[in-house]
Amino acid sequence: MALKIVLKPHERMIIGGAVVAASAGTRCELIIENNIPVLRQKDIMTEDDADSSARRIYFVIQLMYIDEKNLIIHHNTYWKLVQDFIKAAPNTLGMIDQISEHILSSRYYQALKLAKKLINYEEEALARVRKSS
Repeated sequence: MALKIVLKPHERMIIGGAVVAASAGTRCELIIENNIPVLRQKDIMTEDDADSSARRIYFVIQLMYIDEKNLIIHHNTYWKLVQDFIKAAPNTLGMIDQISEHILSSRYYQALKLAKKLINYEEEALARVRKSS
């Protein structure tokens, strides 16, 4: 089944590792007819934005999704990051387990969606700590 995507003017996305952008002032309609990694601009995290533990986990999953040739490196990085995260926040083990199940099944997009929830959890926890200080 084909995937139809409409990009707003200047919107970017990653399709199979390539960055695609709509030109100024025009919408762009794309039809993706095969199964390749696709990330819209709102789901793309830059390395500079990966400035917390949960965000680094999201970023490395993103790399797994779009950079298959370095998959082993990204997997190794992921396992190190989640070990540290669980040590700091043991109550996230269930969420990390769900993310890891998707990764072990090569369902990286689904893992990214759950990693967003991990980022939200981390932000809420840090806000509570700041509030109580």
